[in-house]
Amino acid sequence: MDPDSFPVDLISWDTATTLSRSLAAMIRESRYSPDLVIAIGRGGYVPARIVCDRLLMSDLTSIKIEHWGTAGHKFDQARVRFPLSVDIEGNDILVIDDVTDTGETLIAAREYLERHGPGEIRTGVLQHKTSSILEPDYYAELISEWKWIIYPWALHEDMIGFLEKVLCTQPASPEQLARALRKRFAMDPDMDEVVLALNDMVSLGTAAREEGAYAVPGRDR
Repeated sequence: MDPDSFPVDLISWDTATTLSRSLAAMIRESRYSPDLVIAIGRGGYVPARIVCDRLLMSDLTSIKIEHWGTAGHKFDQARVRFPLSVDIEGNDILVIDDVTDTGETLIAAREYLERHGPGEIRTGVLQHKTSSILEPDYYAELISEWKWIIYPWALHEDMIGFLEKVLCTQPASPEQLARALRKRFAMDPDMDEVVLALNDMVSLGTAAREEGAYAVPGRDR
């Protein structure tokens, strides 16, 4: 998903924590007792840790699967970047991620893990979009109308990605850029986050600053 405009939902830390605890409660109520929790990196790291806390589980590891970049940029296919570091043969597994969008990340994870001879594999996410071709075993919230979701653990890099979409050759103030984000993506960003992202973009060389205004050479709004 990389069109000119689409809705964006900014998730707070409080909401993310509540969703993670709700997910853990669903898993507990199902009486599924996994031997190991595997977080899908990077989005599943924080939810998996909270789920483990609620389930009183200490065995947590991760694999990294890349499918989405920042600001809704999608790679051609999901791929395992960092593989398993432990033997899971015969173990019942719980795989945790933050969201199912296309479902391809969880499909890639399941296919990869199945090659290592586990017992049962179940999957859980905070938010499940009906656009996904795979329905996880557990999800805390169903999203029926598609939107891009920014979780608090990815706020800064996603903010940079979205600002890159609205920067142009004409210098604009942080307030003007925030209005552009609201217009194109229906998001209401915190101004401190906008300024922090812009300043990092200047440091990275992806934005220029002049008298409190910011621009990217050669880009039209």
